[in-house]
Amino acid sequence: MGRELSVVGGGAIGLACALAAADAGWTTTVYDAGSASRAAHVAGGMLGCFGEGHPGERRILDISAQSAALWPDFLTRLGDPTVRTATDSILLAASATDLAYLDDQVGFVRDRIPGATLARSTGAQLRRCETALARGLAGGYLAEGEGAVDNRLLVAALEERLGEAGGRIVRAGVDDPTELPGDQILIAAGLGSAALAAVAGADISVHGEKGEILRLRRTRWSVPPPKHVIRGRRHGRPIYLVPRADAVVVGATQYEAVGSDDRVPQAGGVADLLADAIAVMPGLSTYELAEAGAGIRPSSPDGVPVVQRIDDRILVATGHGRNGIALSPWTAARVMDVLAGEPRESREPRKLRESE
Repeated sequence: MGRELSVVGGGAIGLACALAAADAGWTTTVYDAGSASRAAHVAGGMLGCFGEGHPGERRILDISAQSAALWPDFLTRLGDPTVRTATDSILLAASATDLAYLDDQVGFVRDRIPGATLARSTGAQLRRCETALARGLAGGYLAEGEGAVDNRLLVAALEERLGEAGGRIVRAGVDDPTELPGDQILIAAGLGSAALAAVAGADISVHGEKGEILRLRRTRWSVPPPKHVIRGRRHGRPIYLVPRADAVVVGATQYEAVGSDDRVPQAGGVADLLADAIAVMPGLSTYELAEAGAGIRPSSPDGVPVVQRIDDRILVATGHGRNGIALSPWTAARVMDVLAGEPRESREPRKLRESE
């Protein structure tokens, strides 16, 4: 087996895989095209699996649970306590209808993950955990162990640890992965992975899902950021508030991206996010709107990440959708299994015909 790995993609997935390879003794080089098209740059950074337990998505819940179990050691490896911004979450419902939806979601999680720590609570009980929450909320659940990380600090820490482990980062894009040096090539370039795989002769099915994110910055008149991740529903719309140091990340809308460069926030999406965030936590009205951004998440047709070989030299890791950061340690472990010679998955990429 070769011991030199080239990684295309400098986001959370690519860097986590590169660090795992460097720790295992591989000579590793990451080719990073920059943060402008990187999904990890526009993300909430929520971890865990309970909040991702949607009925009908069994496989992604199972994978999320496996990755959640890897995060404590992964954070220790990063060696930077500021990366983690919360340790627990509140699953919050604004109305009785929203609460019924959460009840179904939690029931599904409990069926798949026995022993899941999800305590049903009234709105008043949740306000005792987070005093800045609005009055009159229907209720929800306290999800222990469902924390969050600062997505940008995570990428910075991964870069630093990779450098310490002997890895190298080249600030350049890649058009043809087959021309890269190395015994093995990992394509982990988010939505761009499909085009790169096509150059190598394989058809990887991923599509773009656009999501808008807001960053609100605390002022001297503002209430502090929440201690928990707030994952709520209001009028059927999902809303989350993720703490940062003196800031809150608000997200996220989700709809099909028009194109790979469709990264401009829409007024309607920003308005909905602000309205729902302030309705859930009224004190956010005094925060400053520091940033409104949009990213494109690479999603597979069934929501399950694509981590597999294209050929004997090239493998791909993409299709993580909204779960890229949360699934970083799982993906790194899976990539190392593939590099170690584990047989290909049954869902192999379709080989392109010469006429395509």
